[in-house]
Amino acid sequence: MAAAAGAAAAAAGLWSEVNRCGQNGDFARALKSVNKILQINKDDVTALQCKVVCLIQNGNFKEALGVINTHTKVLTSDVIAFEKAYCEYRLNRIESALKTIQSASQQTDKLKELYGQVLYRLERYDDCLAAYRDLIRNSQDEYEEERKTNLSAVVAAQSTWEKVVPEDLGLREATYELCYNSACALIGQGKLNEAMKKLQKAEELCRQSLSEDSDVTEEDIEAELAIIHGQMAYIMQLQGRTEDALQLYNQIIKLKPTDVGLLAVIANNIITINKDQNVFDSKKKVKLTNAEGVEHKLSKKQLQAIEFNKALLAMYTNQADQCRKLSASLQSQSPEHLLPVLIQAAQLCREKQHAKAVGLLQDFADQHPANAVEIKLTMAQLKIAQGSVTKACMILRSIEELQHKPGMVSALVTMYSHEEDIDSAIEVFTQAIQWYQQYQPKSPVHLSLIREAANFKLKHGRKKEAISDLEELWKQNPKDVHTLAQLISAYSLVDPEKAKVLSKHLPSSDTMSLKVDVDALENSHGATYVRKKAGKLTGDNQQKEQGQGEVKKKKKKKKGKLPKNYDPKVTPDPERWLPMRERSYYRGRKKGKKKDQVGKGTQGSTTTGSSELDASRTASSPPTSPRPGSGAAVSATSNVIPPRHQKPAGAPATKKKQQQKKKKGAKGGW
Repeated sequence: MAAAAGAAAAAAGLWSEVNRCGQNGDFARALKSVNKILQINKDDVTALQCKVVCLIQNGNFKEALGVINTHTKVLTSDVIAFEKAYCEYRLNRIESALKTIQSASQQTDKLKELYGQVLYRLERYDDCLAAYRDLIRNSQDEYEEERKTNLSAVVAAQSTWEKVVPEDLGLREATYELCYNSACALIGQGKLNEAMKKLQKAEELCRQSLSEDSDVTEEDIEAELAIIHGQMAYIMQLQGRTEDALQLYNQIIKLKPTDVGLLAVIANNIITINKDQNVFDSKKKVKLTNAEGVEHKLSKKQLQAIEFNKALLAMYTNQADQCRKLSASLQSQSPEHLLPVLIQAAQLCREKQHAKAVGLLQDFADQHPANAVEIKLTMAQLKIAQGSVTKACMILRSIEELQHKPGMVSALVTMYSHEEDIDSAIEVFTQAIQWYQQYQPKSPVHLSLIREAANFKLKHGRKKEAISDLEELWKQNPKDVHTLAQLISAYSLVDPEKAKVLSKHLPSSDTMSLKVDVDALENSHGATYVRKKAGKLTGDNQQKEQGQGEVKKKKKKKKGKLPKNYDPKVTPDPERWLPMRERSYYRGRKKGKKKDQVGKGTQGSTTTGSSELDASRTASSPPTSPRPGSGAAVSATSNVIPPRHQKPAGAPATKKKQQQKKKKGAKGGW
């Protein structure tokens, strides 16, 4: 009895210690006391519950779940359902957590809160939305703001991943979390400018709320703003402002945020900006997407996008085996998804195996008809790249959903024209026109196709077929003068009499005349460069022209530049404008005297005439090249060389032979 009383007293003291430590938040010390209590009574339900709570508070979720599973007889699902489900949730055993919650006999508010989180992680957004609405409606406590934040997050996820237009929940955006979630919902709807404004508001609210706490540093604020800035950079990227987005992404990475999910998303977005450029930087960023725990932070579509980009990066870096391995893994996870097959085909094309790539695409199109359109378009592109234009046309024409589309008709006609297969091109026009005639006879596209077909046939000499199309157009709109004119023009080449008959339907010249103000048209901006014909001016017009002439200032003519050696007393050479060879006094180039004298005549003789050695004749005799007219007399008395031919002072008397060859006769004049 005494021993039992002592044990009870010791247990009471230990429980007091547990209570005190729990109030102080010292769960490690409380766990020691609980373990001592369990040594006294190993099946104490309350002690076991306290031990599980202490382990959860210390982050030992696996050990806490082990305690629960070891004492299943004592710790039944009714007693500890929430703690068990929470441990499973934190250990990322989401399906097990859902089963535990659903198996609980009583659904408490705590279980409902956890149920909403589990549904969100499972991406069951409709059920999650209903769960949070029920919680907000049936509970009144201090956690209402958190529930509204979670509700807005569910709406944002629906808008982003399921493309559901969110309903207005009437949530007052008083916190930066609510503003952020609202911005994410707007991004999902494509309202990027509105989303950017919401994010700026969220940033402002975040700074205000965190700056009120004196213990929060600027680094803490920047770390909290990282996710907001990341979303801003994403909007910039979607808007094509890749340089700004890249700068903001790199700023966030430098902060080294602890959220591995945020870092993985930013690294993936940088890789998409780099594409096949800057692959070294992309290979560094891939490591951030492989961090531990990333798979539990992101949605399935985000993880899938990251894996796609890893495969593409492997292709860009010429890692063919790695690319094939990643794309095959993606295809096994999502057999109906199109991108893994396209990546495999692209890799085969890089290896010059185009036929194998086409075969791979054809097999996928046969197995998944829903994606046949995209696959066949890709196959046609590959055939064009190989130069097989006709085969590409056959593939395109097999896409029944697009046969009648104007873009497809235009592409096929262009390709057939390139191959000079006019019959096939006309057949494409005919099939498209028949489709519209059957399903949309009054569609503007129908009439446009008929007109284009007629123009094409006229261009390629199919006049009778073109006339048939034009007559059909004219029947549908007899007032269309343009169609009638085309029809008359076509008949004039085949049946002139019929053209004359149809020309009677043309409107008269009086009805076709346009009221045009000729003066206004001539004075318009477009006619400023049209030279008017000179005509006689009479009356007011003549006075206006005279008045305008008085107002206009006469432009002063610039004086021409005169040569430096210009002498106003000397009459200029009248032939200065002619090339030297065409002047009357040109006698050809003089040959070097010394050169001519060498080896000429008998030994000791010279070729110089006696008249040239007579010094008495040099002063009075006229120059060897007299100037015609009065200029000759002036130059004979004054001995002045005309401008543009006078050597500058200090110039050598003779020029090099190379210079003489280059300058065969410069034009003179001033």
